[in-house]
Formats: sequence, C-alpha cells, structure tokens
Amino acid sequence: MVFSRIKRINREEIWRRSWATKLRLYRNYSIKLMLAWETCCRSDLSPPPSPLSPPSPFPLYSCGLEKLTRAALGSGMLFTYPEIATLAGLQGVLVYALASALPLFVFASLGPIIRRKCPEGFVLTEWTRQRYGTVAALYLSFVTLVTLFLYMVAELSSIGQVVEVLTGLNGLPVIIVECVITTIYTSLGGFQISFFTDNIQGAMVVGLIIVAAIAIGVETKIDTSLIEPSGLLKDNLLGWQLLYILPVAILTNDFFLSSFWLRTFASKTDKDLWIGISLAALIILIIITMVGCTGLIAAWSGVWPGSDPENPLPGAVAFFGLLENLPAWVVGFVLVMSVTLSTAAFDSLQSAMVSSASNDLFRNKLNVWWIRGAVVLVIIPIVVLAIKAPSILQIYLISDLVSAATIPVLVIGLSDRCYWWRGFEVVVGGLGGVFTVFIFGAIYYKDAYKGAQLMLLEEGLYQEGWAAFGAFVAAPVGGLLWGFGALALRLAVQWVQAKRKGVRFDALDRPVVVEGDGETVQYVAGGDLETILSTGQQSGAGKIPGKFF
Repeated sequence: MVFSRIKRINREEIWRRSWATKLRLYRNYSIKLMLAWETCCRSDLSPPPSPLSPPSPFPLYSCGLEKLTRAALGSGMLFTYPEIATLAGLQGVLVYALASALPLFVFASLGPIIRRKCPEGFVLTEWTRQRYGTVAALYLSFVTLVTLFLYMVAELSSIGQVVEVLTGLNGLPVIIVECVITTIYTSLGGFQISFFTDNIQGAMVVGLIIVAAIAIGVETKIDTSLIEPSGLLKDNLLGWQLLYILPVAILTNDFFLSSFWLRTFASKTDKDLWIGISLAALIILIIITMVGCTGLIAAWSGVWPGSDPENPLPGAVAFFGLLENLPAWVVGFVLVMSVTLSTAAFDSLQSAMVSSASNDLFRNKLNVWWIRGAVVLVIIPIVVLAIKAPSILQIYLISDLVSAATIPVLVIGLSDRCYWWRGFEVVVGGLGGVFTVFIFGAIYYKDAYKGAQLMLLEEGLYQEGWAAFGAFVAAPVGGLLWGFGALALRLAVQWVQAKRKGVRFDALDRPVVVEGDGETVQYVAGGDLETILSTGQQSGAGKIPGKFF
C-alpha cells in the first residue's frame, strides 16, 4: 500500500508485543457485541425491529449529537482531513470542515417537507417513488446502494490502513472481525442496537479526541521558522476551488446515505430535529477542524514532508507521522478511537443497505433474513476491494460526481410549482450529467480517454488546473440541461400523441387532488383521474406511484 512509507514510525518501540494490540481491538468488538446482546435480552428477546418500517421516534438527545455525528464521521477522516491541510493549508481545512458540517441542515429543512408529502415513507426513495414513479425510484435505489457499497469499501479500507500503520499488523483480520461483529449485533437488534451503541461511542470518541489533542499539544514541538515558508496560512487556487467543489460534492452525496434519512425521520419532532442537527453540526465542525489541523502541525514540526526529499511522507499519513514522538498509550487511544469510529460508521451503512434493499427493491415482500444474507455476500467483495483500494478519497469522489449530477434534477420535484417535472427528466438528467463530465474532460484534455478517466477522477481531487473543478460544474449543470431537454422531448412526444388520438393535451395539467377519509388533502403528481376515481385509491407512500413519463 501507499501507506508503507510510514516506516519512519518506530512500530517496535510503540508496540513491543502485537498481542497487546490484538487484545485491545478484539476487546472493543466484544464489548459492543455484549452490549447488543444485553439490550436484546432486556427487550425479552423480541424479534429485531424490521428495517422495512420506519424507526421509532427518538427524543432530542438520542437523535441529535450521537446519531448524526456518528453517521457523518468514520476512520477515513484520519487520512482525508490532514491531507487537505498539507495541500490547501488552513483555508482548505476550514472549507472542508464547513462543507462537512453545514449540509446536515439540509436534512432539518427538507426532512419535515418530505415527511409531510410522504408520511408513510422513511427514506428518500419512498418519496421518489410517490413523486416520480417506480422507474425513477429504482434508479435512485441503484445509485443509493452503489453509494453505500463504495462508502463501506472506504470505511473498511481506512480501518485496515490505520491498524497497519499504527501497529504493523495485517489489517485483514481486524476487517473481518469488524464485519462479523457488526453483522451479528445489527441482525440481533436492527437500527435500535445501532442507535444504542452510538450513544456510548459518541461520548467515547469525544473523550479520545480530547486526550489525543492534549498529547499532541504537549509532546509536539513546532518550529516557528517553518510556518511562513510553508505557505499554509495563505490562500491558494486549490482552496478557492474547494470552496465550490466540496459543498457540492458532500451536500449532494449526503442525499444518498440512508443512514441520514433514517435518523432524520426518527426524530420525535421537527424542533428536536433542528436542535439535534445543530448540535451534531457543531461537534462535527470542531472534530474535523481539530483533525485537519494535525496536517498543519505535521508540516510546521518538520514531520511532513520529512527530511528525505526523494522519499517524502505522503500528506494522507501526516496525522500518523505525529505519533512518532507520542507515548505508546496515546497511540493506543487513537487506535481504539479509530476502531470505534469505523464500527459505528460501518454498522450504520450496513443497516442502511439492508433497509434500502428491502424497502426499495423488494417492496417489503421478501423476508428480511434473505436480505441480510445477501448483504453478507456483498460484504465479501467489499472486503476484497478494501484491501486493494489505492485511495480512500477517490472512492468518495466517484460517488460524489454521480450524486452531483442526480440530486439537482431530483429536488426540483419538492416544489409544488414544478408539478410538470417527472421521473423521465430525473433519470435522463442524472445519466446525462455524468456523460457531460466525459464531454468536458474530452474537450479539456483534447483526449477522449482522459475524458473517461475524469469521470473516475483518477488523478484525484487535488490535481493542478481546472479539471476537477470543471467536472463538478459539468455534473450538476449538465444534469439540469439534459433534464430540461428530456422535458421538452417528453412534452413534444405527448403533444404528438394527443393530436394523433384526438384527445386533449393534458401533460401540463396540475396534479389531481384527492380527499382521504378524514385526512388532509394529498395529491398525485401526474395522476390519472379516471383510475383514481374508479379504484378509490388515493396518493400516499406505496399506494399510487407518480408519473414517470
């Protein structure tokens, strides 16, 4: 792996016996498993909550700090945030921290709207089915599952590299144990167990962050003569580019994470949701800023890029370079923190994948244990890819481009004024946005092959020039252009069909309004009035899907 360069850390001096490290790791997993089992026993061993139904409402303390904070952080932050500090300086750290924390408020603002429009739903795809139809919902479900797959690869790759860098041990056994433990306790208790263990993990992570910060502050010596020449306190082109790239990438990608939506819909009231997200955003902002600044400290203390110009220390492992001068117990705390972060993030992703597959693909008609078994099989290639993954950041960027192309055309339907927007435009716009990245890359590089490589951002986010920036402009703008082009095509086809059949052109008619029995007025986007009146159906989650074409 690229992180083998971290040999400058004296592993034998930090960990003289590998068994001590293994005991720490496996003890942490054992505690989580015992907590899950105890919780199930206290619940009289009732069947685990099905992921096919929305989680029970949680009060403020339970749906705020621990839940959303743990859903937003993983062990990969120990690599990505210090790396941005070494490349874009303080400006990059602050932009990254704000871009990671502020998008949470989107769930506070859009969550109540979607809950009112789709009261029986608990993930974004359920509203998509009601608004845009089954085809658009399946498209979004596929993209969601791919996003969860990539995030699981990144999470396991991160924890494997953390263990390898800090201890010199093979990270594969730890990865396998984490997968087994999270599978067991999420199967025993579903989301309730994940929520419960997150409470303990949230408090533990905050304590470990404080201990690590104090230890680095006391033990690390900053050479003030290196601050000015480093240029890390000055603005730079990459920092200004990230001011646009990161908010777009992170904001749109968060829409595909079912773990966020499940926690959003689990809030007891809208007020609890707003306060909880505010607390979570504040904690995330503080933690990310602290972790990112370790890259600055590594640069100013001479740890990064090191004394060997021919073999410099990678910026991605700048945080671990600081551990060279720290006591062994501090490294142990960091290791436990990493395992805790990774376990909490992975069990949320695993539960979200089970829920998404059950509800979105099989419409709650397949036994949940078959779904869990399928997810276990999917974890096998996830582990294989995690071992071979060259770059954690690149994994995230692949899904970021897809989400940047899809989400803008999707959220148009949240406005009642855009009742004429349908699923055909969403699917064409999403796929067209990704294709626009290829077109931009081929023109920018004057090479079709490099244009295809830009779709995967193989040169990374921090490449020189405007390629990465242009890709994240082309995706949403291109998606919207393709979407409106698809709208024009659909209206033209429907107008021709109406003329041929001699019927009224009704593609731009407002949605049908239907009164439920003692319920509030709901609407069916593009609904068929005759069908609704003849069958007595009404709009709602899972009852009448919206119009695709």
